[in-house]
Amino acid sequence: MPGIIGRKVGMTSIYSAEGKAMPCTVIEAGPCVVTQVKTQDRDGYEAIQLGYGDRKEKNTPNALKGHFKKANTTPKAKLVEFKGFENVNLGDLVNVDIFEEGEYVSIVGTSKGKGFQGVVKRHGFGGVGQATHGQHNRLRAPGSIGACSYPARVFKGMRMGGQMGNKRVVAENLEVLKILGDKNLLVVKGSIPGSKGSTVTILK
Repeated sequence: MPGIIGRKVGMTSIYSAEGKAMPCTVIEAGPCVVTQVKTQDRDGYEAIQLGYGDRKEKNTPNALKGHFKKANTTPKAKLVEFKGFENVNLGDLVNVDIFEEGEYVSIVGTSKGKGFQGVVKRHGFGGVGQATHGQHNRLRAPGSIGACSYPARVFKGMRMGGQMGNKRVVAENLEVLKILGDKNLLVVKGSIPGSKGSTVTILK
């Protein structure tokens, strides 16, 4: 499906026609450069590769330098493949104009990393409850995690403490409230995964 690469600017709110305040996220979408065009004959499928964000020349491998030179562009920090584009050539610019106000998009991002968290914060456990009979240090403990002689193991997928966040998350069906083409800004309703300044992918 067609899409574009962008950067999360932050959240704000705008008013609807009925005067209701709606929370929304501002995304700097593009401009992206077409760095590669894949065809059925050569690659086995049809798609285009878009590049977004600048990358230092000294930190770019020589192989990638040649890759970007074919597209007559500077090194890019983020590369993503998209399908569904038509009549697009190598080196073309893809802007936020591919979207329309009122349509719905899906946004892919990496959620905020929260480090190692316990079961109360990570899975919403209620804890022991009433602190009686020596439960002075067990209020947020997970409790028993398995049986004894059978099955004599802990089942996979047991909800326990561990790393929370820092995963690929897709926010689906977000309404496009406003498009500012001159500033390459896209305003979508609601929140999207990631912190301010993180790179996201917007899909139609």
